[in-house]
Amino acid sequence: MRFYLENKDSVLQKCKSTSKGLSSEEAAARLERNGKNKLAEENRVPLWKRLLAQLSDPMTIILLVAAILSGVTAAYSGESYADVFIILFVVIVNAILGVLQESKAEKAMEALKKMTAATSKVYRNGEITSVKSEDLAVGDVVLLEAGDSVPADCRVLESVSMKAEESSLTGESVPVEKATDALPLNGQKDISLGDRTNMVFMGSTIVYGRGKAVVTAVGMDTEMGKIASVLVNAKHNLTPLQIKMKQLSKILTWLVIGICAVIFVFSLIRSGNFSEKSIINVFMIAISLAVAAIPEGLAAVVTIVLSIGVSNMSKRNAIIRRLTAVETLGCAQVICTDKTGTLTQNRMTVVDHFTDSESVLATALALCSDSRLGHDGKAIGEPTENALVNYATSLGLKKNELEESAPRVGEIPFDSGRKMMSTVHPTQEGFIQYTKGAPDVILKHCTCVYKGGREIPLTPEMRSQILGENKRMADKALRVLGSAFRRYSTKPSSYKSSDMEEKLTFIGLVGMIDPVRPEVEAAVNECRGAGIRVNMITGDHKDTAAAIASQLGILKDPSQAITGAELDDLSDEKLEKNVDKYTVFARVQPEHKVRIVNAWKKRGMITAMTGDGVNDAPAIKSADIGVGMGITGTDVTKNVADMILADDNFATIVSAVEEGRRVYDNIRKAIQFLLSSNISEVISIFVATMIGFTILKPAHLLWINLITDCFPALALGLEKKENGLMSRSPRNPKEGFFARGMGADLIYQGVLISIVTLVSYFVGHFMEHGVWEIAESPDGMTMAFLTLSMAEIFHSFNMRSQRNSIFSLHCQNKALLGAMLGSLVLTSVVIFVPPLANAFGFMKISAEEYFTAMLLAFSVIPVVEIVKFFQRKLERRR
Repeated sequence: MRFYLENKDSVLQKCKSTSKGLSSEEAAARLERNGKNKLAEENRVPLWKRLLAQLSDPMTIILLVAAILSGVTAAYSGESYADVFIILFVVIVNAILGVLQESKAEKAMEALKKMTAATSKVYRNGEITSVKSEDLAVGDVVLLEAGDSVPADCRVLESVSMKAEESSLTGESVPVEKATDALPLNGQKDISLGDRTNMVFMGSTIVYGRGKAVVTAVGMDTEMGKIASVLVNAKHNLTPLQIKMKQLSKILTWLVIGICAVIFVFSLIRSGNFSEKSIINVFMIAISLAVAAIPEGLAAVVTIVLSIGVSNMSKRNAIIRRLTAVETLGCAQVICTDKTGTLTQNRMTVVDHFTDSESVLATALALCSDSRLGHDGKAIGEPTENALVNYATSLGLKKNELEESAPRVGEIPFDSGRKMMSTVHPTQEGFIQYTKGAPDVILKHCTCVYKGGREIPLTPEMRSQILGENKRMADKALRVLGSAFRRYSTKPSSYKSSDMEEKLTFIGLVGMIDPVRPEVEAAVNECRGAGIRVNMITGDHKDTAAAIASQLGILKDPSQAITGAELDDLSDEKLEKNVDKYTVFARVQPEHKVRIVNAWKKRGMITAMTGDGVNDAPAIKSADIGVGMGITGTDVTKNVADMILADDNFATIVSAVEEGRRVYDNIRKAIQFLLSSNISEVISIFVATMIGFTILKPAHLLWINLITDCFPALALGLEKKENGLMSRSPRNPKEGFFARGMGADLIYQGVLISIVTLVSYFVGHFMEHGVWEIAESPDGMTMAFLTLSMAEIFHSFNMRSQRNSIFSLHCQNKALLGAMLGSLVLTSVVIFVPPLANAFGFMKISAEEYFTAMLLAFSVIPVVEIVKFFQRKLERRR
């Protein structure tokens, strides 16, 4: 029910309560009937189910198939089961990493529960008592004062200058002053959450004054409960990388099945021998090709490259909670960002003033405030008054020192009806009263103005000038306060507003705002250069949001700003169609943020959502990439986010996007390297089988795939960013791994490596027997193994850039050089150390054969360089 539209008596009647609350019996009955005032708990997914979900990934299934095939090979050949254990180790590590990295919804729920008050002061049986907040029922009347957490959604019955901090729920950067009267609709369909000034909400905090309110909603029926419900129901979608990996896994699965079937049938028909031994031999050949086709190290390489990206991002103050979020950032096309605490500092600050004496103005405002300076020199209290005390401090006027010389001896507290506050302090001449409040109200009570060190009569021209300055500041979306004083020869005997707040002397005006972070404007510009749209989504008023957005270059035209009330008039379909017309969404509620994020996602845009408040959590969880603030962010936001900014710096997002793009480029390079290598192995085995000789055994292929190939692939993950990385548009999330010519590249590169491998085999046979013929050759097999291993190693250098020459890259990849040396040593050890050579079936080859095989392997570099040259030339023509 919309209790904010009802008067107090009507609300109490509908809640079946009185101004003295409920009886203990009635409260107990309502608790029994409606349940506790706490958020529902989500069923936790057992650990074994999480592990099973990780093992059901297609790439993991392929690895398990590879392990089974390797086990079959070992069983029939009598070879070691080491390969089986290696693959299973990779699978287990991947599964554990996945479980540890995934965010868990129950953490968000626990954080939400922690934000609720533990106990509350409430009327029971007509007397004030303290009860557990979870035992509150609709109709209970609670007492609230500064420092209290609001335990439930309540309609305000009494307010003595009561203000509530609701920024984490509504996005409103300034505490909201609470009133008791019913709110008018004024032609609106409804009143936004931030404008319901006669309501207080679960999870908010009273920062000033005191009041009394009747509970209108508890538990999951509160605004906080609605957010909790959204968090429970929201599900993480697959990231672009996960989608592409699943697609790649399916392709590889069908490729393996196809290769096995074709080779098995063809070889069996070709041999014409259908005996059990022949069938087993043919099956072993098919297994060899299956092993060759499966990139056993791919899943591990992708996981480790992403982990390296996580480590790099942490050094840039971006903490990643989901591995795949690293890559998702790289293709972000839209960043929807909260304003308060994200683009701004979440700290009201005086940024403008109008006065003849700034020191007198600052002194008046500091003394006429209830905020105080803490031991660390920072103001403690209500944010607006903190800004005034900090303003005075910036001028060398510390409040504690001001109060020592002029302590407060009397006051008239702030009242929403008067819109003023006054305090009285002793001076050498007597006493002085400082008054602050709304400029137009202050001015109505002024007869003089302080100018040139004296009080002079306030003329109509001066009044007009002051009002003009007030409008100038207000047009900049500043919150403006006026200040005045009045002198007394003796201490006032009466502290009535009607007696004291008259015949005032006007001092000046200050304008304050939650200022933007100094680094944000450059970050927004960099986003624009990278083809990324930035949307501001805030609970603040439209004028304030538009002013900040214009300052940052987010808003170019006033028509690009829209309010939550206007969003309510748009259907989901219409919003999806028109969402690109807006860059600022003001006065929005949590459900609006989710609608905006989903509208972008429905348009196929990879969307990031940043924020720090509870009100941001549903949208953060719904987005492709959720970004929480590490310093000002609530636990709820952090727990649902994929990435947390440790420095709350919007510019860090841009650095993370850059790292995400680099990571994806490197994953793509590693995939191209591994698949082109596997294609070369498949072609080599296939051709050899068709012709009628054994070029390599399954154990040789597993060694290459798991040992020799993995190190260079990991080293490619450390490749530095290429020039122009942040000047290109975000990639299309629907773009497959094989887009932009990668499919054609890996095919010709795979064919190239297989050719040099086959040539090496025949050269080895010739150098062993002195004749060119198709026959089994131990030397040929050894040379083919060496050439294939090293050709793939040398080819990894080609993969440092898809199109640019490796000789044009300015920085060296030391890890890749180390991988080459390590692979060279390991390959040579396998060939030349007798026990290992015997286990693999290798022959000791001569130095001439060794260097011939190495020369053939190295030839892949100049050939690929020549192809790249013509590819660059063709692209320039296009």
